[in-house]
Amino acid sequence: MTVRSLSKALPLVMALSLAGCGHSELGSELPAADFGNATMNNGLIQSGELNYVMALGTRFAQEVPSTITFAFNSAELDGAARAVLARQAHWIRQFPEVRFKVYGHTDAVGSGAYNYRLGLRRAQAVVAFLASQGVSRSRLEAVVSHGKTQPVIPVPGPERANRRTVTEVTGFVARHPTVLNGKYAEVIFRDYVRSAGGATTTPATSVSGG
Repeated sequence: MTVRSLSKALPLVMALSLAGCGHSELGSELPAADFGNATMNNGLIQSGELNYVMALGTRFAQEVPSTITFAFNSAELDGAARAVLARQAHWIRQFPEVRFKVYGHTDAVGSGAYNYRLGLRRAQAVVAFLASQGVSRSRLEAVVSHGKTQPVIPVPGPERANRRTVTEVTGFVARHPTVLNGKYAEVIFRDYVRSAGGATTTPATSVSGG
């Protein structure tokens, strides 16, 4: 067989071999639920929204503590938590175009249903405090509670590090005048130089959880 005829036969041989080994079409293993996500993400990247939301989220996590912790079976904010949240509120007020989400968590003590509600109460307590510091409630969400399903330290007993809330950047306020025409970079860097000079700075029941 000549080199030329071999080169023509090789693709057919490879295709038959793959078929015999049970291989499927390239890309057929991708989950159908993800179909279209690439197009959506490309659109967000081209507009600048995805990049700048990620950049703001990184900056927020670097400049202020994003996490506070709670006493056992409590959604009350202690002095340390209030101090951290005051710093969060100061940072958030600099960016009225940005939305945030507060995630509530618990430790592993108690039922899943009880801890889900407890985690949500913790997130709601954080939202209430941030609102008292001048942050619009329309930019804050406390609708997500992970309960006890995402521990920082995976232990079955009480653990304060797991009894927490985490505040994160989630996007931009729809139709906000500053966020028109894809000018998201201006949102990030507005006031940055000026702010760089200073530091950005419930009762127990018969059924309990962590």
